[in-house]
Amino acid sequence: MRRIIKWLAVTLLLVLVIATALFVNVWYFKPIVIDAFYARMFAKFALERPQMLSALRALPAWADFYSATLDDASPAQDEHDAASVADNLATLHRYDRNTLDREGRLSYDTLEYFLRSETEGDTWRLAGFPVTQLGGIHTDLPNLMVQVHQVNSASDARDYVARLNAFPRKFDQTLANMALREGRGFVPPRFAVDKALAQMQVFVAQPARDNMLYLDLKHKLEKLAPGALDAAARDGLLLQAEAAINRSVIPAYRRLIDHMTALAPKAQGNDGAWHLPDGDTYYAWCVRSHTTTDLTPGQVHALGLAEVERVGAEIDAILKAQGRSVGSVGARLLALAHEPAQLFPNTDDGRQAMLARFQAILDEVNAGLGAAFDVRPKLGVEVRRVPAFSEQGAPEAYYQDGSIDGTRPGVFYVNLRDTNLIAKYAMRTLAYHEGIPGHHFQVTVAQQLEGVPFFRKIIPFTAYIEGWALYAERLAFELGFERDPLDNLGRLRDEMFRAARLVVDTGIHAKHWTREQAVAYMIDKTGFDEPSVVTEIERYIVDPGQALAYKVGMLKILSLREKARASLGAKFDLAQFHNQVLTHGALPLVLLERVIDDWIAERSAAN
Repeated sequence: MRRIIKWLAVTLLLVLVIATALFVNVWYFKPIVIDAFYARMFAKFALERPQMLSALRALPAWADFYSATLDDASPAQDEHDAASVADNLATLHRYDRNTLDREGRLSYDTLEYFLRSETEGDTWRLAGFPVTQLGGIHTDLPNLMVQVHQVNSASDARDYVARLNAFPRKFDQTLANMALREGRGFVPPRFAVDKALAQMQVFVAQPARDNMLYLDLKHKLEKLAPGALDAAARDGLLLQAEAAINRSVIPAYRRLIDHMTALAPKAQGNDGAWHLPDGDTYYAWCVRSHTTTDLTPGQVHALGLAEVERVGAEIDAILKAQGRSVGSVGARLLALAHEPAQLFPNTDDGRQAMLARFQAILDEVNAGLGAAFDVRPKLGVEVRRVPAFSEQGAPEAYYQDGSIDGTRPGVFYVNLRDTNLIAKYAMRTLAYHEGIPGHHFQVTVAQQLEGVPFFRKIIPFTAYIEGWALYAERLAFELGFERDPLDNLGRLRDEMFRAARLVVDTGIHAKHWTREQAVAYMIDKTGFDEPSVVTEIERYIVDPGQALAYKVGMLKILSLREKARASLGAKFDLAQFHNQVLTHGALPLVLLERVIDDWIAERSAAN
């Protein structure tokens, strides 16, 4: 018996030594298998980003070690992240790509493209503005708590309060990052400072019990299953939340308000990236990064002018057929948008009616896509209102990913600060873009992928993601969901909007257009009213190049579809084409083209 026990002990020790050696190899050195490297890279990345883990909900509830904490936003963490990217790229290059199968090579090339772009972009790490009217810690953290942080137990509620008490550290880290940027000459424009200040002032103006964070926790506690939490425990948690808002959250906001108030006199005018240090080179990188192409700002500007001309002619023909022939395209579209028949009442009832109409549009298209898609999301999508405190700086609409574990649906958020800003004839195309078959299909199908490294489910390539959503608008029209000419006019108006972005974004950042010049151009061409256009132009100023991705990506997907149709003839199948676009996750456009070319070759060779 002693001998058996001795051998068991030796065997267990040997297993432990081998397991430890394997762990050390995988975690600290080049793993033997490339998939282990992918897993390690994502694990290290995710472990440092509790906010992302909350959004993904990819881990089981018993493994929730992260929901009481927030991401590190310090300059030191930025340095660490940059070093990690460079190290991961070097490690990736130590694997022999030629030994991988086709899907393995696609994973390798996708990651390499992303890491190369990030490495190149590290030169411009300080160029972005951490806090603007478009977003930042002052809106992102409340949105995290309200839209992402789930409360299914008393423990979740305690984590909620812990995160509220973590606000000061995160705000102080952000302030340190802002000071570093400002010291290097990267100062946001004055309008961005003023509007971010206005958002924060609204947030801190309410007493703690009227603050959205307190009300959100209260609402989530009320939705717990009967018996999950007694009244005394619930009241105690709410008292803790109230104290955290008063002692941690509001003082953190006030420190940021003080900093932004002092920054305002130093803020720049309304210029673009060109006024930043080495701004022309920075913007050229932004164009390459967001479009995943080698297009120059000048080439994008010329493409935009051509697309504005083409789409404008289609719009003009429909308007004239409707008896609307006087004035610019933009003026006629705007006049139509302001007609009473096109508007919901700007009241609470009107807002509810608009949300219900958006949901009905999504339900209709979801039920009627028929043979256009073989692969569909398992997760549903809901329509909700943009949180009121962030409405002024938020876009017209946006999509919030659902969770990977299926406990949180995808959400199509609509900005309802003024219902007069969304005409009925434009509602369908907006729903198709943000919801079905746009962002909701693309994001959720990627999350459902099996047999690929996890990074392939979540990696962001703007041109692919936004290009698909804009393609989805056109696809819905082609499939017959916009039978009313005015609905099609709404689609073309939004396509014109994306074409005009190519002109104004490059105009602002490369051709020294003023904000006012860009606003005037957009109003003349798109039919959006001045408040909406101002919000958009100011978005482009603080986020150079991002707005270019939509049209560039759409045009590439359309060109690939028509290339496949022409090459395959009777063998072309729309659903199979969509499978190829959607079931590999987000890709740089050059790799998407390779996927489609391979598919064309396979279909052509098939009997």
